[in-house]
Parts: sequence; C-alpha cells; structure tokens
Amino acid sequence: MKQHLFVCQGLDDIPRWKEAFPHLRRCTPQLARAQAGAGDHVWVVSQIEGWAGLVQTLSQRGAVLVVLAYSPSSVEAFQALSAGARGYAHAFSPAPLLQQVEVVTANQGIWVWPELLAQVVGSTFRALGGEARMRDDALGLLTERERAVALAVASGKSNKEVARDMDITDRTVKAHLGAVFRKLKVRDRMQLILLLSQRSETTSNA
Repeated sequence: MKQHLFVCQGLDDIPRWKEAFPHLRRCTPQLARAQAGAGDHVWVVSQIEGWAGLVQTLSQRGAVLVVLAYSPSSVEAFQALSAGARGYAHAFSPAPLLQQVEVVTANQGIWVWPELLAQVVGSTFRALGGEARMRDDALGLLTERERAVALAVASGKSNKEVARDMDITDRTVKAHLGAVFRKLKVRDRMQLILLLSQRSETTSNA
C-alpha cells in the first residue's frame, strides 16, 4: 500500500496535511531513508537539514518526492526539481491543493507553486523583450495605471513589489489587476502573461 510520509521538523504544524491525507505518517529523515520505497509519496519540508540529498536518494529509489517550502523561491524550486522532486509547493497550501499536487505528481507530472511559475514565465517574458516588443495599442482596453500593473505582473513581480514600485497599496494593486483580468478576459496571472507574450510574438513577426 502506498505511503504518504511527511519529513518535517518536530514542531511543524500539520492539520491541513492531515486533512488532505488522513493516513499520513510524519517521520524523520532517517526513517524516511529506511522506509520509503517505490511509489510512496514523500513530502519533504525544505527547512530540514540536507533535504536536497534526501530528495535525490529517495527519488532514485522510485519514490515520488514533493518539497514543501515555508518561503518558496525560484532558486529553491530549481534545486528541488534538479534533485529529483516532482513537486514544489507552499507548506501552508490548503488540503485540496495538496491533493491536486499528489494527483499531478503521481501521474508523472511536475507541479510548481503557481505564483512561482508565473515568476519564471515572467522572466522569460522580460528576456524576450517584454513591453518593448508590444504595439502601443496592444493593451488599449486598459487605463494607464491598469496597463502599468499588467506589465509589472507580466514581468514576474508580486503584488507587494508592484505596490512598492508604484507607491500604492496592495488592495489597489488587486483592484487594478481584477479590472485587467475582466477587460482582457483572462482568469489569472499565468493567462495574462501568456496573452501578453503571444501579443509580443505577434508584433515581432509582423
């Protein structure tokens, strides 16, 4: 029977993990090395010393590894995936999201925290020229402030970073972003980035 092993520090709070996987077992790195086998799901908190080595060892054994981070970063995500993890998620993810991560990774997929993925795609958007490669009328449906927020988000910035750079509140950023989503008929940051990237590509090929 497949196990769900959560490798974490003794004081880690795991109610939402237990909600997602009622039969999970919390264990030390030593126990995980001794007990995890092929097909088992092993969730490793990145605060554990030597977590990357543990991920590499267990992934080579055939276990499915997901790294949980309290402060996710693109650098750590790359390290996790390079070590053999199939997933990288926020440690405080709600139970339904953890279950989604399990389904994706159990079926040979890769799951990365959405906001982090948006940052990665945003970096690609910037590398391809970003705003400089867009027509002036590409975002004509937006106000000047909405356009500024949309382009900042597309470049991979978080709401807090946009608020700081534009000297406005987080709530104002969310309001502008909501208006951008409605006007451009996109559901989230990823769709916005993809839309702007497509328009950049169209412009460059014109």
